[in-house]
Amino acid sequence: MLRRYGRVATLLALLVVQVPLIAVSLVMLVLSVALGMVFLFPPQVRMVRRVAELNRRLIRSWTGLAIEAPYLPKPPPPVPQADGFYRYDRTLYKTPRIPAWNDRWKWLITDPATWRDDCWLLLDPLMKLTLAPVFLLLPAQGLRLYALWSDLLLGATANSRLANQVTHLRRTRNLATDSQAAEMRRIERDLHDGTQARLVAIGMTLGAVEQLVDQDPSAAKALLAKAREASSETLTELRRVIRGIHPPVLAERGLGDAVRALAMDSPLKVSVDVDLPHRPDAPVEAAAYFAVSELLSNAARHGEARTAAVDISSREADLRITVTDDGMGGADPTKGSGLAGIERRLAAFDGVLALNSPPGGPTTVTMHLPKVLPQHWATDLPKLPRHKMIIVGLLWATAWCPTFPQGFVAAIFKLIDFDEKTWFLALHLPEPWQWPTIIAMIALGLAMHIMAIRIPAVHNRERWMIEATPTKPWCP
Repeated sequence: MLRRYGRVATLLALLVVQVPLIAVSLVMLVLSVALGMVFLFPPQVRMVRRVAELNRRLIRSWTGLAIEAPYLPKPPPPVPQADGFYRYDRTLYKTPRIPAWNDRWKWLITDPATWRDDCWLLLDPLMKLTLAPVFLLLPAQGLRLYALWSDLLLGATANSRLANQVTHLRRTRNLATDSQAAEMRRIERDLHDGTQARLVAIGMTLGAVEQLVDQDPSAAKALLAKAREASSETLTELRRVIRGIHPPVLAERGLGDAVRALAMDSPLKVSVDVDLPHRPDAPVEAAAYFAVSELLSNAARHGEARTAAVDISSREADLRITVTDDGMGGADPTKGSGLAGIERRLAAFDGVLALNSPPGGPTTVTMHLPKVLPQHWATDLPKLPRHKMIIVGLLWATAWCPTFPQGFVAAIFKLIDFDEKTWFLALHLPEPWQWPTIIAMIALGLAMHIMAIRIPAVHNRERWMIEATPTKPWCP
């Protein structure tokens, strides 16, 4: 209880900062908007956002309610044109300073969260004073009400979430495109430096054979033998390139066996532990396989490792891969392209890479790919509680009665003026009440059907999306 009162006191003490901040913020806004001193607007926004972020942290720490930041993503830095100039609207600039400032100013002034923060800062003291009696009598409930109020103005909106998702997808797409371009360049380089050179040499050897076949048959036979050896080496080189594109063992036997085959070919002593009941999708397998291949190669070439361990496991719908080696450590993603390339591969699937490589070793790399495994086998989806299952069963068992016999069938009897009333409730009522009762019966039945479908869908949307079908719109 004392802790809660301490939190309330801290919250109210922030008024000492907020009230002067409101005055300063209003002055800066008036000067920037009314008098054209636009350079004051970005500092005003940053100042208000820092106070709002402090409020979000306090709310999350005190009440457990995480208020997601609602701000639109920052604009990307200006990109120079082919001539080296930076374009903003119809004006060219030699440096990116002015275009970047204009983009930032436009981003701040067009972001609805900027004005929501100002509105929160202006109304927050009034809200605190209004909730003061609740803070004194029921501090826990008062803090909860204040958290809901803060979430109303400081929380993320659907538009901000969508904008952030679009930005994330655009960044992921660019990373995937860069990774694909790098792979194409690597394949082209391997073919140019290896296979193409060998094929040219074979062609030249066969040309020499044509000249010597009549004059010196023994020399021609020797050159043919060299051409045959070169063709065998070329075939081996082509197979190596194919394995670099997509290994056949990965396509035929899956990620686990492909990594085991990779471990057998590695100069390290590699142990592989796979706990993966079913195969992921092919793009996920390829990204994971080449990531493990790159890590083992780095451990052998740069880490001076002798042994390594690869662990592949699943946690619900997430794929987790851990590669550990006994090398000298000190790995740094910023000092080479290997780890950066792995991060680009994983980013296409929202994956992350965690590196722990102290000087002297060992080096541990953990790769986490969320939601890449099929839900229907990767996790035990929670089923409906027993009481909800009973309610759903009763709804399906009884919803037909008001919908059809008491609803549509009674309406048909009413339309054709059929004299037989039998057990139709509406037809036994006075004339003015018959049609309202029929419509009410149909509405009741349809509502019962909708509830029978909605209860499982709301309880676990993922399970419902996986298992429900048009002929079976419920989950067991």
